[in-house]
Amino acid sequence: MTASNRVKLKPGDTIGILGGGQLGRMLAMAAARLGLRCQVFSPDPDSPAFDVVLNATCAEYADVEALELFANDVDVITYEFENVPSAAAMILAARRPVLPDRKILETTQDRLAEKDFVKRLGIGTADYADVSTTAGLLAAVARIGLPAVIKTRRFGYDGKGQALIRAGDDLDRVWTDLGTKSAILEAFIPFEREISVIAARSADGHVECFDVTENEHRDHILKTSRVPAAIPPALAEEARAIAEKIATSLNYVGVLAVEMFVLAGSNGPTVLVNEIAPRVHNSGHWTLDGATISQFEQHIRAIAGWPLGKPERHGEVTMTNLIGDEINSYEQWLTVPGATIHIYGKGLPRPGRKMGHVTQVGSIPPKGG
Repeated sequence: MTASNRVKLKPGDTIGILGGGQLGRMLAMAAARLGLRCQVFSPDPDSPAFDVVLNATCAEYADVEALELFANDVDVITYEFENVPSAAAMILAARRPVLPDRKILETTQDRLAEKDFVKRLGIGTADYADVSTTAGLLAAVARIGLPAVIKTRRFGYDGKGQALIRAGDDLDRVWTDLGTKSAILEAFIPFEREISVIAARSADGHVECFDVTENEHRDHILKTSRVPAAIPPALAEEARAIAEKIATSLNYVGVLAVEMFVLAGSNGPTVLVNEIAPRVHNSGHWTLDGATISQFEQHIRAIAGWPLGKPERHGEVTMTNLIGDEINSYEQWLTVPGATIHIYGKGLPRPGRKMGHVTQVGSIPPKGG
């Protein structure tokens, strides 16, 4: 993006959001506080983001006419999930700026392309191999060893589209059950902890990183995030530097998350990059109540061409996802000091469905002592 065609919104302008889930909902709420309007495009008539915007388009991503009308009504377009169909992104980009740039999706939608990109930057990842046949899986296992994790190259999240392979497993069966022609095998990482860095980058190249978050998963779904992560300050600085390097190398505009593994070592802990999420991220939800600016407002500022905020943390913070029926106990959180509950306005709870989250903020540490 050149200086002459950079986006510069003003209050009253409209942002188009592709995707109507809870991330789109929270992006629209952040934009509204800044006097910016949002219009949401989603094929799901029950999209929770529809509840917080005046105008919405409920249509399939293959509906060219609907995409064109949507583009005509907005000033800039962003997205709340990374699996935006490339054809839809291309149609929209011909009419309005799409941020982050749709070409970034070509890297982040494909796990193999993403790993190759990170490796070219000289950043560590788990050992990996491209797999497209049973024979290829056998060869990859022979090189990488077991246990290992096989993942579809595209469209996997929250543990979907992947499987752990152990010694003695039937590789033919594993390959058949995965149901894909394109996969990636990754060495299993005996990590000490999982962390993530939420980074925001503006069009002029300025980057702001939030404090490193430590994440715990249950059944492959994020359950809790704690900040600050229990890692040495030097390692936290390295993790933030990695996220900044990735954002800069992608010429990214907006917020992204970089998920990493922390490994124990004889010379101290080290980090490996696991995945890049080119959007606001569940592990950054703590920023809504636990920092001076949220990841959602940072994203809106970046794509609007506004200055980024300097994120300062309000003490120790814990974010807990309310998954499935856990949302039914929302009232118990309403009287907990320091707790704030966010309910996403979805339909009936289902196992594994994120229905809301709670942030708990501890006391602000005393200064100078």
